[in-house]
Amino acid sequence: MSHLRSTGYGIGQPNPFAGSSQNQNGTESSGNALDAIRQQTSKLEDLLDTYSEPVKPYLPAIGRFLIVVTFLEDALRIVTQFNDQLRYLQDYRHIPWGLTHLFLILNVVTMLSCSALVIARRYSVYAVGGLIGVVISQAFGYGLIFDLNFFLRNLSVMGGLLMVLSDSWIRKTQAFAGLPQLEEKDRKMYFQLAGRVLLIFLFIGFVFSGEWTIGRIFVSLLGLVACVMVVVGFKAKASATLLVVILSVFNVLVNNFWTLHEHHPHKDFAKYDFFQILSIVGGLLLLVNSGPGKVSFDEKKKVY
Repeated sequence: MSHLRSTGYGIGQPNPFAGSSQNQNGTESSGNALDAIRQQTSKLEDLLDTYSEPVKPYLPAIGRFLIVVTFLEDALRIVTQFNDQLRYLQDYRHIPWGLTHLFLILNVVTMLSCSALVIARRYSVYAVGGLIGVVISQAFGYGLIFDLNFFLRNLSVMGGLLMVLSDSWIRKTQAFAGLPQLEEKDRKMYFQLAGRVLLIFLFIGFVFSGEWTIGRIFVSLLGLVACVMVVVGFKAKASATLLVVILSVFNVLVNNFWTLHEHHPHKDFAKYDFFQILSIVGGLLLLVNSGPGKVSFDEKKKVY
C-alpha cells in the first residue's frame, strides 16, 4: 500500500413428445462428464488430504497470519519512512499539516492492533472492519482509488479478511426480542461466498497485465479455471490449493525483492507485491481449511 507513496508511484416426468430423448440423452451425457470430473478431482482431494495431514491443524493460524502480513509490513514501512510519507501527502495530495500526522498514526495503530487481534482470533468483527477501513482510507488518502491494479489486489485482500470473519463465526448470535436474526452459520455461509468471489480478483489482474507468452497463457488459463471453480464452489479446496501453488511460485520468481540492491527503483514495489500476494494466499489457505461453505455447487450436490 504505502510503498506507492514513498517511491512516488423439471424435476418431473420425461416429456412424452418428440425430441425428448435427445434432450434427456444430452442431459445424461453432461451429467456423466461432470461426474467424471468429480471423480478425478475427488482423487486429487484425497491425495491432498493425505499429504497435508501433518500441517492441517496449523492451517487456520498460518492463513490468518499471512492475511495480515501485508498490513504489518505496511505499518513498518510508514514508521521507517515517516517523513517521506508526510512529504508525499502534503506535496502531492495537498492534505494540511497535522492531518497528515493524524492519518499516518491512525493507520499504523489500526494496522498493528487489528492484525494482532486477527492472529489471536479475538474480536474478529472489529479487527476485520478496522483493516478494511485502512484499505479504503489509504485508497482515498493516497489517490489510488482509480488505480485498477491497486483496486483488484485490495479486493482480494478484503476477500481474505472476509474469510477470517466467516472462520470466526462458530456460535449463534444472541437474538433480540422481536427482531429477525441470522444464525452465525448463516452469516458464515454468505461471507464465505463473498470471500471466495473477492479472492480471485488478484488473478484477474494478473491475467490482464504483462506480456503474453506461452507459459503465461497456460498459467492464466489454468488459473482462470481454478478461479471459476473457487467462485462456484466446485471442488474449491483442490482449486484453491492450485491457486496457492501458482501464486506462491509466481511470487518467489517475480517479486524477489531480496535480490535487488537497497536503492533499486523497483525494490519497494516488488516488496509490496510480495506481501500482498502472501495475504491473498493466506485467504486461500483458510478456504482450503474450511471449504467453500453451504452456498456452493458441492453442497447443493449433496442435497440433491
